[in-house]
Amino acid sequence: MKQLFDDTSFKCSKIVTKKYSTSFSLAVKMLSPKIREAIFSIYAFVRFADEIVDSFNGYDKNKLINQFEADYYAALEAGISLNPILNSFQHTVKKYSITDDLVQAFLTSMKLDLNKTEYETKTEYNNYIYGSADVVGLMCLKVFVYGDDKEYESLKSYAMRLGSAFQKVNFLRDLKDDYEILNRSYFPGVNFESLNFEAKQSIINEIEEDFTEAYKGIKLLPLESKFGVYTAFIYYKRLLSKLNSTPSEKIFTTRIRVSNPMKLSLLARSFIVFKLNLL
Repeated sequence: MKQLFDDTSFKCSKIVTKKYSTSFSLAVKMLSPKIREAIFSIYAFVRFADEIVDSFNGYDKNKLINQFEADYYAALEAGISLNPILNSFQHTVKKYSITDDLVQAFLTSMKLDLNKTEYETKTEYNNYIYGSADVVGLMCLKVFVYGDDKEYESLKSYAMRLGSAFQKVNFLRDLKDDYEILNRSYFPGVNFESLNFEAKQSIINEIEEDFTEAYKGIKLLPLESKFGVYTAFIYYKRLLSKLNSTPSEKIFTTRIRVSNPMKLSLLARSFIVFKLNLL
């Protein structure tokens, strides 16, 4: 039965999400059950691509990412793939009218990670963030609005700002691993070997501006997705707050995290805000 295979494919995407990100999994659980599977499928697709370029050392990463891309398009054309992650993602792409420019922009940024180690200009930096994060937010937005083009366009800029904020927080949190293990530096004009207060504060201020704009869009989201997105928003805001209070020199030596008890506390507070219609 094809439906059984499709159901299994979406379950595989859910497993990938839970294994790789407890925080994102928690946020997805706050979405309407009607759209959870689609969001899991998007996360699993982007996670697998990211793993190829970041983690599969000792293998031909260029070959793997190109094969992953080719297999996706074969799945899209055939309407099926024996790779359950690609099978579930191609279903989501079709059901919610996710445009190919978003998928291509994402894959382009992933391929940059294979060879590019430094982003020297603001344009390079913004282009990378657009492909690696903004478009993922836009894919999710397509699901949130059920592919409605008019509503999508009205919320598009906010979704991009939220994607940018999340990615920049990840960059700041992962400075040590990105620089020492992956040999990458994403923030242009920043000396990571001697990160000072002014440089860190400039990055923090930039992220805060993204969050401020993104929040305006969260308030306009459909009810089925608002609480889940707000949960992720609050989590990342808390992570940014911890980064802000961490001395510059320690950011490069310590990976800042939000504890599980704090995550549950943030979830409870978010629920109260949502239920009291304060969002």
